[in-house]
Amino acid sequence: MKCPKCWYQATRVLDSRIIDEGMAIRRRRECEKCWYRFTTFERPAISELVVIKKDGSTQPYDRQKIRKGLLLAFAKRPISLADIEKIISELESKWVWEGKEISSTRIGEDILEKLKDIDPVAYVRFASVYKAFDSLEDFARILQENEKN
Repeated sequence: MKCPKCWYQATRVLDSRIIDEGMAIRRRRECEKCWYRFTTFERPAISELVVIKKDGSTQPYDRQKIRKGLLLAFAKRPISLADIEKIISELESKWVWEGKEISSTRIGEDILEKLKDIDPVAYVRFASVYKAFDSLEDFARILQENEKN
């Protein structure tokens, strides 16, 4: 693995730990040239999962899209990056278990369901983008629905 600081090809592993309930490995590495230390994460690729978009087109599943959406939803909220990664891993396990194809609608609904139990502010933020809110009434409606549950 290349060093992210000097791009030297040789690095050595200092420490490895299993994380995400055995679904990933966290490795602490050190560059053999500049001695820079950094962390890498290894997890199985979810390359076989295909997302069916609302218009019927398909595309390969991309974990980074989910991660970006959750980071925006949880911005300045009391949750760690490790907790966000755990949420994504739990959802991915569910989706892969159910088959090789999943609709983008199902992905959005599953994320909303997960956020509803974790953080109401992140829930509303994610819902506002996912459901394309364009008025204050949309926000009021989702807040009322959330209070009922």
